[in-house]
Amino acid sequence: MLRLYCSIIRKVRSQEAEKEDKIPAIALTVFARTEECQLVLEAGFQAHITKPIEADELVVAIANLAGLNK
Repeated sequence: MLRLYCSIIRKVRSQEAEKEDKIPAIALTVFARTEECQLVLEAGFQAHITKPIEADELVVAIANLAGLNK
């Protein structure tokens, strides 16, 4: 399943290659191993959060992607 999500984000990233703005994407998964986290980031997600998700962690990740934590 993880590889499916990675292939989807790769397709999204390839279609927006010529655009300046990127669609924000956070991977919310049950996969916590370092290799799995690295895989989703290399695929094109900007952040990875492992389930169960802490609300504060998700809010911070969204704020970071929205540029609100500068």
